[in-house]
Amino acid sequence: MHSKIIRKIFGLLLMIFSISLLPPIVVAMLYQDGALIAFSSVMIGLLVLGGLLWYPVRHYKRELKIRDGFLVVVMFWTVLGMAGALPFYIEKEVPLSMTDSIFESFSGLTTTGATVMSGLDSMPHAILWYRQQLQWMGGMGIIVLAVAVLPILGVGGMQLYRAETPGPVKDNKLAPRISETAKTLWYLYLGLTVACALAYWWAGMSGFDAIGHSFSTVAIGGFSTHDASIGYFNDQTIETIAIIFMFLSGINFALHFTAFRNRTLRPYRLDPEVQVYTSLLLGGIAISTLYLYSQGTFSSLAESLRYGAFMTVSIATTTGFGNTDFAAWPGFLPVMLVFMAFIGGCAYSTAGGMKVIRFILLFKQGIREVHRLLHPNALISIKLNGKTVEERVIMAVWGFFSLYVALFAIMMLMLMALGSDQVTAFSAVAATITNLGPGLGEVSSNFSSLSDPAKWILTFAMLLGRLEIFTLLVLFTAAFWRK
Repeated sequence: MHSKIIRKIFGLLLMIFSISLLPPIVVAMLYQDGALIAFSSVMIGLLVLGGLLWYPVRHYKRELKIRDGFLVVVMFWTVLGMAGALPFYIEKEVPLSMTDSIFESFSGLTTTGATVMSGLDSMPHAILWYRQQLQWMGGMGIIVLAVAVLPILGVGGMQLYRAETPGPVKDNKLAPRISETAKTLWYLYLGLTVACALAYWWAGMSGFDAIGHSFSTVAIGGFSTHDASIGYFNDQTIETIAIIFMFLSGINFALHFTAFRNRTLRPYRLDPEVQVYTSLLLGGIAISTLYLYSQGTFSSLAESLRYGAFMTVSIATTTGFGNTDFAAWPGFLPVMLVFMAFIGGCAYSTAGGMKVIRFILLFKQGIREVHRLLHPNALISIKLNGKTVEERVIMAVWGFFSLYVALFAIMMLMLMALGSDQVTAFSAVAATITNLGPGLGEVSSNFSSLSDPAKWILTFAMLLGRLEIFTLLVLFTAAFWRK
């Protein structure tokens, strides 16, 4: 472990995060409805602390090892989540305990969207902006943003990038240099955000709401500036725009880059993950619409399609926006949508869940085992898009799936031991480990009714989901700390 280089990175990243508090400060000054002192004091404190860490080792240069990358990513997300909670805790207009503040901060940064806050419509505008901004920063990963500038300071970023980027395609680089890859990702991310904000504004949102909701839409986060979420606007045009950008943000960003560079939609049509992702969403929309109409939940097929399509895309992509209370829907629909969130979006996207590509590989592996029963001596390979998938990738996917299910079961049982009923415990863990946000039962609207120990468990689940389990769990192995 290179303690000096890790210290240098921490100092730099804390200073970057402190500077990110400038927009909430500007919003506080513009609206003059509170939170100015909270954000100003936290910004100064983090800037000073980051400077004290960085300045003594600013000239130290050393390439990071893989272990250093994992440690920096996990520790920084933890420290950043704690630091991000300070404005919530300090601001008197937001009556949150330290546990609730940390829960809200981690929920924003991990783009989970689970909240313990209510009364958003009367909250200071700076706090509302800050919640949305946290999700936008966490959407692509603040580490990916930082590695674009770390090489300038003599710190290689590939190890950070591998540890931070979600999905089983971590070694795919869009550009030869990691800094160029990070910049490319953020140009795409920023472009989608600007387009989404302009579309919302054109559809009738205020400038403040348009920017705020574009942050959480492209980040697939789900935070809103209103208690009623997207349902507050009651506008089908706004809902359609949200569906489009939630769908786009759930697609592999490498495909966006390729399609944009070559000015063609061909990469989307040929990619098997996008094909399955689209098919799952269309199938879910069809089932939801027809079942809602057949059960008389809505008076017309068009109305059933409106709410069925929006909630299916919102939940399945793990965004978590709402234009109605899906937890009150009849029959199996609420549970079906939560199960769709387990699949989530594509790898290399801002979506949560286990990722579509992993389920494709799991399905193909299952089919291969069936064929092996009939032909035990046959050598059957698994192919994806015409290319053979390495066995180590298949084993890694199986390992990920096994750990995911085991950790889910453990945390669910822990919540039940703390007093939650089965539906609440199941959906609360599902909503946090998939980075979905809304749940069922007691957590259908928010998570404020849960006990503090339950919130800490769910905060850990958010971090597990955001870092896709292995990045976090590797720190708990003896081999990681062995020299």
